[in-house]
Amino acid sequence: MGVFNLLSQYGYGRLHLSRDAATGLSAIVAIHDTRLGPALGGCRFIHYAGEDDAIVDALRLARGMTYKAAITGLSLGGGKSVIIRPTVDFNRGALFRAFGKFVGELGGQYITAEDSGTSLEDMEVIRTATKWVTGVAPENGGSGDPSPFTALGVRRGIEATVKFVMKRDDIAGLHVAVQGIGHVGYYLCKELHALGAKLTVADVDPLKSERAEREFSASVVPLEQLFATECDVLAPCALGSALNDATIPKLRCKIVAGAANNQLAEPRHGDDLMQRGILYAPDYAINAGGLINVATELEGYDAEKSRAKVTKIYDTILEIAERARRAMKPTHQIADMMAEERLARAGGG
Repeated sequence: MGVFNLLSQYGYGRLHLSRDAATGLSAIVAIHDTRLGPALGGCRFIHYAGEDDAIVDALRLARGMTYKAAITGLSLGGGKSVIIRPTVDFNRGALFRAFGKFVGELGGQYITAEDSGTSLEDMEVIRTATKWVTGVAPENGGSGDPSPFTALGVRRGIEATVKFVMKRDDIAGLHVAVQGIGHVGYYLCKELHALGAKLTVADVDPLKSERAEREFSASVVPLEQLFATECDVLAPCALGSALNDATIPKLRCKIVAGAANNQLAEPRHGDDLMQRGILYAPDYAINAGGLINVATELEGYDAEKSRAKVTKIYDTILEIAERARRAMKPTHQIADMMAEERLARAGGG
């Protein structure tokens, strides 16, 4: 599929590309929608099978950021950046300085932040080349690692789904299966363990699973077994498309609520979950805590104010579930409708 067909498919928007031979930078910035404000979204730095895969990833992720900002009431648009990780040796500092220059050339249309494969240290390097970056160190006016806030929001979203499905106000003793123990997955396990949840975990890196086992008394299973684990809540916290034709038939849970972006391989998989009686917490609604947190940097960072906003994800997820029940529609469709209602009120382009 050609680039312009992809732009049309995802409702775009602008797509910016940059190649810097000296550093090995191959970067994509996708700006989906700016009706509510400048586009803010993280920078992903991973390996891709090809350039088309990287472009599609950026486009899907940026669209999700538009909806994430809209449904959480932020005055921001949706954008995302992808850097294709070089397959040869490279200087990380030089590469991220070149990326910072690229972001700066966009003149504030896009504001970057941390994402899969990038770190606080990378954001600090980017900051030397542009002011359009969030998630920098607290001593530089930033909020630091957004992962704990993303995890907090997911935990609050899980509590909302448990309230809706199981009529419970706590999660003590509930069994949560967590896929992916990266930055957010780790902090989510920490949140859930502190509230008495029983954990089963899986990760491609056995050291991360072992850490969760050691610190949170989690049971460890192979990745291929996690989706078949009998549990109350499945929390996908790795890369996207985890809910697909292969995994959904295996599910033995009441709720799917996790931190990963683009969890549904295709929209029809949200319908499949509803037909199976599984409540799905739409990814961009439940995982908005990190965005909410870094967005507060733009107005002068206040951790307590940020935390208070993130806890309201509970109300958003509960509203989505209740509206879905009344309309007898899948939750992902209701979340889209809620976001699109706000975008329509904003008008413009």
